[in-house]
Amino acid sequence: MTAAIPPPIPAPRRPQDPDGWLRRWYEDGLGWTTAPGPPPVLETGVRFDVLDVPEEAGRAALRHLLPGSPVAVRGGRTQFLVAAGSADELPGLLDWLEWGTLALDLRVLGPGGRIEAPVPPGGPPWTPSARGVTGGPGAGREGRAGAAGPPVPHGAPVDGLAAAGGPQGAAVWLRPPEPGCAVEPSLPTLSALGGGGGGAPDLVRLVDTVATECHRIRLRRASAQPLAFS
Repeated sequence: MTAAIPPPIPAPRRPQDPDGWLRRWYEDGLGWTTAPGPPPVLETGVRFDVLDVPEEAGRAALRHLLPGSPVAVRGGRTQFLVAAGSADELPGLLDWLEWGTLALDLRVLGPGGRIEAPVPPGGPPWTPSARGVTGGPGAGREGRAGAAGPPVPHGAPVDGLAAAGGPQGAAVWLRPPEPGCAVEPSLPTLSALGGGGGGAPDLVRLVDTVATECHRIRLRRASAQPLAFS
């Protein structure tokens, strides 16, 4: 009598269609359109623009936002979702704030720009500790020459706070958008100056703060350079 051969042990199951899951989170939960990936990407200049600045400068500006204003971080950079049209306003706004003649490490992504769609907090069901958004290529406009999240302690690395357990350098939501809620009322806008924004954060204060911090970073780096003698 021949002994029965046990069936082979099935291989561990792998996540199925992670990009599809992420698209559904954005398109069904937020009503946002994603462009073809992988990974899925979000187009700027439609529902929002993106202000991209050094992480240190971004940390200093968080106090100017509403709790629901979405903010992402990636690789030492902070990405603020701001009102659509801000890309066109930035050069004139920097001139008005008297920052226009300086080379500042900031830019804004408007129409034609793209960022990778961030993985929402908690990640997909198969990776409960994973998180992730990235700043991707896009038609960015350089600043001249060139959810309520927890409070961020001064000096703390934003990437480390937001991406506990995530890959080092991966982009993450620091303050994610709220599913089922319109994002536009929470975005910094120029029309908020003088109280005309219906309670929206003031883009002027946000830009002035990050420009000031970018300038401080620039001066600090310049002072750390060895003197050159001819």
